[in-house]
Amino acid sequence: MSDKMGSKKFQPYIPASKSLPELTVTAIVLGIILSILFGAANAYLGLKVGLTVSASIPAAVISMGILRGIFRRDSILENNIVQTMTTAGEALGAGAVFTIPALFMLGVDINQIMLVFIVLTGGFLGVFMMVPLRRMLIVNEHETLPYPEGTACAEVLKTGEKGGGAQAKLVVFGFGVGALVKVLTDGFKVFRSDVQTGIYNFQNAFIGTQIYPALLGVGFIIGPKIAGQMVAGGLMASLVLIPSIAFFGGGSSDVIFPATEALKNLDASMIWDNYIRYIGAGAVAAGGLITLAKTMPAIIQTLRSTMVGLNKNKGQKMLEIERTDKDIPMKWVLIGITVLIVIIAFDPFTNVGIIGALAIAIFGFLFVTVASRIVGIVGSSSSPVSGMTIATLLIVAIAYKSFGYSGTEGIVLTLTVAAIVCTALAVAGDISQDLKTGYLVGGTPWKQQVAMMIGVIASGLVMGYILTLLDNAYGMGSEALPAPKAALMKILAEGILNGNLPWTLIFIGVSIAVVIEFLGMNSLVFAVGLYLPLNISATVMFGGFVRLIVNQVIKLKKDKEKAERIERGTLFASGLIAGESLLGVIIAFVISINPNIIPTEYLLSNQWLPFLVFLIVCTLLYFSTVPKKKKA
Repeated sequence: MSDKMGSKKFQPYIPASKSLPELTVTAIVLGIILSILFGAANAYLGLKVGLTVSASIPAAVISMGILRGIFRRDSILENNIVQTMTTAGEALGAGAVFTIPALFMLGVDINQIMLVFIVLTGGFLGVFMMVPLRRMLIVNEHETLPYPEGTACAEVLKTGEKGGGAQAKLVVFGFGVGALVKVLTDGFKVFRSDVQTGIYNFQNAFIGTQIYPALLGVGFIIGPKIAGQMVAGGLMASLVLIPSIAFFGGGSSDVIFPATEALKNLDASMIWDNYIRYIGAGAVAAGGLITLAKTMPAIIQTLRSTMVGLNKNKGQKMLEIERTDKDIPMKWVLIGITVLIVIIAFDPFTNVGIIGALAIAIFGFLFVTVASRIVGIVGSSSSPVSGMTIATLLIVAIAYKSFGYSGTEGIVLTLTVAAIVCTALAVAGDISQDLKTGYLVGGTPWKQQVAMMIGVIASGLVMGYILTLLDNAYGMGSEALPAPKAALMKILAEGILNGNLPWTLIFIGVSIAVVIEFLGMNSLVFAVGLYLPLNISATVMFGGFVRLIVNQVIKLKKDKEKAERIERGTLFASGLIAGESLLGVIIAFVISINPNIIPTEYLLSNQWLPFLVFLIVCTLLYFSTVPKKKKA
């Protein structure tokens, strides 16, 4: 569909001829606050489970509740600006936690200026590189690229014109529940945060779950199919691989690399640390690359369409462009990209040099183009950001090694380049969804693009501090914060530049991912479950199970209730995620001030009490989906 056809035939909710308050001071201030909060929440969630969720819908609902309920403002375009800025923080958090924690795990000296530089340059590149693609992807292909999160958010904003107070209460209620459970478990240590047990006559096998509401919310949002595949990976590790290694090596006094102790002396957690994490790393890497390979036809088509689309739009005059079709001028976009690449090449903070800057320019534009189109088809949650980042890391690591870099220096340079590219991809995919929302409701593109950059600045200035807080309080790569994606990046970079990977274990993981893919499952999701401790993926599964029950009940109801029930549950689940995640950051801040303020022992050691609390939260999640009129 041509640009002309797309703009002539489609009429947004607010027509181009009508102007409403949009990029206002109130919207900017509220957007900055929410971008920092949701950025921190998504960073915590990404470190915890290796997945992040879109913040656009809860941000839109909270924005409507505040702007309409408190300030009595009724501009849908103002709400759109707030959710755009909020999702900037969420995207920045996602891009950062998939790579930057690997630098903490290396134990190198990291200063805040370096961290801020990485996330800001990546975030700005993501916005700038997406701008030339907007008209082609959002306008010209309006009928073929649905952008699921962006379209859903537009519907929420339009529905909110009739009043969004009830929806906002769901988010706030979920926030309170998530925060309360987090305070009772990790704050005051009233009861345990996990339940775990062995299996009779099953050597080194165990099952268990955590009771964290955020993971429950994630499971509800991603649904039973994805949650089930994730827990299948966890069961493979806990009930198959670990018991197998313990059984066959239980009587051996041999020390098998990479372990430093005899097999017979290793318990389940030590077997995981010495062997399973490398198998999981191989599976995650293979799953990411398989996901990327499956999208290659779309990648090729995207690059071809991009060049055609840019040539079509080259001759368009500004006088012909309506309010709803105005981007940041291309001159400033090109200047911004050029200046950023030059700064990256010669900056004293990261020292990636010309090699790193060229890699960021090439892979940045290539994969930003891919990410912007792919999220239009499958949504942000299914975008192969991990695969594209892994591909970037592998090529950049080989390039640095060929130029004589090795050891910690080469690893840090490789991870830094991958971090900037990963952040750019996450932000570009996110702003694509936001621009789709703006296109549907009648927003002004250049104002959304400016709002996105303000959100990047607000969240980027504090992201490094948040990551440092979390590392000091919980430890990157620990059981409390496994940071699976970042741990994978560290393992791959070290293996290529130092040549010390246990390749047999890596290839076992690769083989598992290939087998899972042939079975018709999502190999990347399964691999993440394989890498994570079972009690994390099991918690996610419980959320998916609640969603499954809701889906079964919906089948007995009228079709019009389906969207409402899922939306209500998603809002409550988003509140659970935000409440627990933000309290996790606050607890980390308290620990940084006075580590002794948090008790070291649980007041109640019984495992049934936390499980009962967990079931209560599951029940609340289910009943949050029931429309208010039905409760009576």
